[in-house]
Amino acid sequence: MSHSHNHSHHNDHGHHDHVHDHDHDIEPALQTLLWKQIEFEKIVTLNESQRDSGAQIVEKTWPQRLRPEPVLVSDIDEQLLMTVPFAGTVRLHSILIRSSSASTAPKTLKVFLNRDDIDFNSAVDATPTQIFTLSQTSDVQDVPVKRALFGNTYSLSLFFEDNYGHDATEIYWIGFKGDFMKLNREPVHVEYEKAANPKDHVPIVGILDAASSGPRNGM
Repeated sequence: MSHSHNHSHHNDHGHHDHVHDHDHDIEPALQTLLWKQIEFEKIVTLNESQRDSGAQIVEKTWPQRLRPEPVLVSDIDEQLLMTVPFAGTVRLHSILIRSSSASTAPKTLKVFLNRDDIDFNSAVDATPTQIFTLSQTSDVQDVPVKRALFGNTYSLSLFFEDNYGHDATEIYWIGFKGDFMKLNREPVHVEYEKAANPKDHVPIVGILDAASSGPRNGM
């Protein structure tokens, strides 16, 4: 793995927001789930201690979010860099993350839009699309993005730059919600059940039954 320890201080030119956990508020809104639209086999995670563990935590469904395994653990230091491609263009609403209340919980998350070429050096030097300060909690955190910035998303790169003081970072689940777009740019709502259209801040649940996973790419 090419992963330099000589990282410069992060720049603060991106949009920086603090995140609060809302696990107890999350209710079903399956039509905004971006689970089936993720290309799991193309997820790439740098500095993961176990091959494909990054893809595996994204592939967890909502009912599996509290399971302790699989878990994504960083390797040579606390940083993680994950790129998640979608099967088409999406309008992203928010990112869902579950870690823990321990010092292994990720703290600073920098999100880069449509940067398939990003690595640790460019993640440190480049201006992110948006920056978040994550909470130190085992609850699911609903991380709302600035929708005007993520209206034409085909991939997301998530740079977990630091944590709350541990040598390694641990993450148990990552999910996304938003609208999947057709070629004519009309939103597609996945119709798993009849439900009213959710308001902007209504959280979601995941798919109840996970599809069998195929082979995944490693680092």
